[in-house]
Amino acid sequence: MLTKFFMNCQEYIENYNIHLINTLFLSFSVVIIALGSLMIMVESVLPTFIRKTFRYGKHKCNGDEHSLANKLEVPKSWFAHFYMFAFGWSICAFYLVLKGMIMHSTAPDLVVIFLDFIGGGKNDRKVLIKSNEALIATLLMTLQCVRRFYETNFVQIFSRKNKMNLFQYIVGYLHYFGSILALLINTEGFVKDSTPSTFSFTKITLVQYICLALFHFSWSQQWKTNMIFVNLRKDSKTGKIHSEQHLLPRGGLFEMVSSPHMFFEIQMYVAIMGILPQSLTWKLIVIWVTGNQIVNALLTHKWYKENFKNYPKNRKAIIPFLL
Repeated sequence: MLTKFFMNCQEYIENYNIHLINTLFLSFSVVIIALGSLMIMVESVLPTFIRKTFRYGKHKCNGDEHSLANKLEVPKSWFAHFYMFAFGWSICAFYLVLKGMIMHSTAPDLVVIFLDFIGGGKNDRKVLIKSNEALIATLLMTLQCVRRFYETNFVQIFSRKNKMNLFQYIVGYLHYFGSILALLINTEGFVKDSTPSTFSFTKITLVQYICLALFHFSWSQQWKTNMIFVNLRKDSKTGKIHSEQHLLPRGGLFEMVSSPHMFFEIQMYVAIMGILPQSLTWKLIVIWVTGNQIVNALLTHKWYKENFKNYPKNRKAIIPFLL
């Protein structure tokens, strides 16, 4: 029964060229831009359910404590769960790309069939990403997932009172599930009748080197930013946790924006887009990530200004000097 259902779905996808991953990120982008804009402009008139779905952590929405949205909340510390998933999922992708290039072999048949299913069908999938580009991009994504796994499980200090909506929790899994698959869908060796090419540093363009530098800078700065958050809740002498309150962060890019970690997140995804210029899927991911980070940064900025009377007036929300 399950096999027949899968075959029917696959036939439907083939006939109508439905790209499930593109559809996923296009849907995310539309929702975050449409509802996010309403949250920023006319939040007060929106239903409590929508407000509670968008707001979480320190800028959570305080409303009816018995509402459906409250029943769908989970601890914000569960962020660590989808980074555990991303940790393993990204390593699997990197392993498959690296193995294919070393062995000059195509991906396993089950992987190709699955990518056909979620990538628009075998007749619609074409090679757009060279092996060189795929290896670099999967390595960068793996580095980010590994670092975030380490931070959320061993470094970050989550307030036990902070919650997030179950939908946000699910979206976290879908984001990493789709983002990592996006690195493989149109890659040499993962498309029918294609084989991986050999890696060479000479194939890396000047633009890609610039993108690598941008990613490294953003990756390291995001780590430093997150450590500023961690140190706010630790005693500087003993290193022990002394508070779970949200304090005013200072230092680094915090002197210019309220959410530098979100700014650097956008830059990392833009850097990978520069390495994968032909990938429509990754462009949709960048639109989704940018919209999501900007909406959250604006809500965070608003919360800071409401809760700290002497909040620096020169600080923007997320983009220095602009927004």
